[in-house]
Amino acid sequence: MEILIIGLGYLLGSIPSGYLAGKWILKIDIRELGSGSTGATNVLRHVGKFPALIVFLIDVIKGILPVVIARSYQLNDYWQVAAGLAALVGHIWPIWLRGKGGKAVATGLGMLLGLTWQVGLASFGTFLGVLAFTRIVSVSSISAALSLPILMFFSFSDSNFKAAYFGLSVITMIIVIYKHKANIKRLLAGKEPRIGQS
Repeated sequence: MEILIIGLGYLLGSIPSGYLAGKWILKIDIRELGSGSTGATNVLRHVGKFPALIVFLIDVIKGILPVVIARSYQLNDYWQVAAGLAALVGHIWPIWLRGKGGKAVATGLGMLLGLTWQVGLASFGTFLGVLAFTRIVSVSSISAALSLPILMFFSFSDSNFKAAYFGLSVITMIIVIYKHKANIKRLLAGKEPRIGQS
């Protein structure tokens, strides 16, 4: 059962919502535009606000569902984390798109909401706060990722520390930052666009 849930998590994460939005609405391959990502930010810039919102919500749900399914079968913390990570891997390296997907932010948020909604909401609050100040999505995503292990650590009391959850927060932080390496280069060069810029 555990392996089946991990596989299901990967397949759910692989659902190419951003790619499908571009194909269905404008007949474009979103991977050939802008950042090349299939995530909501690239959809926002090249397809539109409403499609980007729908893509964002679907990507969040992709992260929530595998965790909820694993928990419904009473799997332990490590298997729940593995199910969420499988969705994250599927989103970044989807089987349907030959491994060229998104940057894990929305699906990572969904995974966190499924595991511990308080940390998920706090991380999302960090993202929104930085976005309101900078209007740069990549800075907001990186800031939220950097805050994640700190938020996760302080979410535990002395008696309920969950090593699987904390380890997940570190892994997620590393993945998100790695997937934003091109954005970091543009930030250092002063060429990263703000919301509303192409």
